[in-house]
Amino acid sequence: MTKAKGFSTKLVHAERQQKPTAGAIHFPVDHSVLFAYDKADDLIDVFQGRSSQHAYARQSSPSISSLQNTISYLEGGHASLVFSSGMAALTTLMLTLLKAGDHVIFSRFVFGNTNSFADTLSNLGIEISLVDITNIEEVQSSIKPNSRLLFCETIANPMTQVADIKALGNLCSRHNLLFAVDNTMTPSYLLDAANYPIDLLITSLTKYFGGHANALGGAIIDMGKFDWRTFPNILPTYQKNAPQDWGLTQVKKKGLRDMGACLSADSAHLLAVGSETMALRLERACSNAHALANYLSTHGNIKKVYYPGLADHPQHQLASNQFKHFGAILSFAPIDGIDCRKVIDAFELILCSTHLGDNRTLAIPVAQTIYYEMGEAKRAAMGISENMIRISVGIEDIDDLIADLAQALNKLD
Repeated sequence: MTKAKGFSTKLVHAERQQKPTAGAIHFPVDHSVLFAYDKADDLIDVFQGRSSQHAYARQSSPSISSLQNTISYLEGGHASLVFSSGMAALTTLMLTLLKAGDHVIFSRFVFGNTNSFADTLSNLGIEISLVDITNIEEVQSSIKPNSRLLFCETIANPMTQVADIKALGNLCSRHNLLFAVDNTMTPSYLLDAANYPIDLLITSLTKYFGGHANALGGAIIDMGKFDWRTFPNILPTYQKNAPQDWGLTQVKKKGLRDMGACLSADSAHLLAVGSETMALRLERACSNAHALANYLSTHGNIKKVYYPGLADHPQHQLASNQFKHFGAILSFAPIDGIDCRKVIDAFELILCSTHLGDNRTLAIPVAQTIYYEMGEAKRAAMGISENMIRISVGIEDIDDLIADLAQALNKLD
């Protein structure tokens, strides 16, 4: 692809530069499940990894390949795979690269669904350590001889702890651990992942990438930095091509082929088209989030605001250095005696919804919904109060958002 300087220029021309037929700017949506060949040897070459053509849409298709190429281009990665959702990408990665007896280090601040999946891994005989990812000494002390992978999020949901990606990546390099980072909160416009020692990116394309709440999707991006020859779990079958391809080949074959969490062609198209406005959407959403955080931090009915853009955030300076902006997620706790549900019920513009990364601003009571299964004791250990509200900030006019917060909070006086 032609090297463009600006991010939006890259976005809007990424698909066209892959040369769809007849001068189209988008690839056609390819619904074919099967792909026929005139010669048996050509199909055999696909099955045995000597050809990058398609055999069956569960593993790849023209629509899927186009989206994967765009994602790799934007992230500066070696190669990508897309999946039916962000959780499908994460779970497939873990289930195909780990085995019983391995040890995995998770941030203890990971999203509730990811935390629940860590329990699933434990039930399969994979040892799990949940650590304070903001404490590099604690992370280092958790490393064991059987450690295989360290996983964290760039910005945690909902309390917005920020991981020091450079320090963690260097630590993993010294101990030959895979460093897998969920950058859903800070997609390629906010974080230049190629400039950090990240081995694998995992992201929910449903969120800021697609942005319009009309298609589910997830992705794994191999940044091309890890030497897969040193990873003990790559099966001999997948060690036949270039070593830099071994990891994703195993994930593709054991995951997409065997488990089937494939992305539909229609979703791939919607996500690709939606991504073209990512920079514009994130500029507005991050600006709105910063303004809302500042407003809430001075309101008398608010006890605590969690947002990396606030100067009193523990990782404010780190976030300033690491990201283009501070993200579009914030959380807050009303003062004692105010029920978070009454605050949300009083909103007139802000929607009560579990989604995030949408064009619309969304609110959710954290403890009673996305972290409910965790239990109060575990929530307390993570610092999640029973009255916390998470806000995913959208692209509405900021005056309207502040007015809606104001009328809802002032009703409680």
